[in-house]
Amino acid sequence: MNRDGVTVIDHPLVSHKLTLMRDKETSTKSFRQLLREISLLLCYEATRDLEMTQVEIETPLTTMMAPKIAGKKLVFVPILRAGMGLLEGMLELVPSARVAHVGLYRDPKTLVAVEYYFKAPEDIGDRLVIVLDPMLATANSAVAAVDRLKERGARTIRFVCLLAAPEGLEHMRGAHPDVPIYCAAVDSHLNEKGYIVPGLGDAGDRMYGTK
Repeated sequence: MNRDGVTVIDHPLVSHKLTLMRDKETSTKSFRQLLREISLLLCYEATRDLEMTQVEIETPLTTMMAPKIAGKKLVFVPILRAGMGLLEGMLELVPSARVAHVGLYRDPKTLVAVEYYFKAPEDIGDRLVIVLDPMLATANSAVAAVDRLKERGARTIRFVCLLAAPEGLEHMRGAHPDVPIYCAAVDSHLNEKGYIVPGLGDAGDRMYGTK
């Protein structure tokens, strides 16, 4: 389902795996495995319209013109730390992709994103950039990450997450209307602490078994 730059990937396998991830009884090991599996499906949708070109190859029987992805390789940008959980599956599908990193943490009192690390390829402006973060809650971290990537020269950016809150979508679309968003579900709202409800808790804590 696509609406105003937001694509909700309502595939049965995505919905099923997301339900398992929401369950508070799901173990850390299972949570990480499900996140890797669902990231494959999210990557499939987020790269559906990549530009293609025709190249000549030789099969065991003959030569032919065959489709191949055009241009330079993708750049995946996990927002540390939780974004790393989506990266593994993405790299399985696109092992030649470059990887950039944006380190941000959310101030627990102000909910403002604070940057502590940034590293990206020099030629990022020539590549499709896909930003990864399981949760689009307040969108403060997502907006800050895209701000930095654009400052570095990124021109074509997409954002991939598991869950989004309406408040986060509004903030992200308002700040960066040129950045399409791909998610598995849009939940009800944010609570007073900035967590998505019903959500799945803190994705980073559940990935790494921390509190």
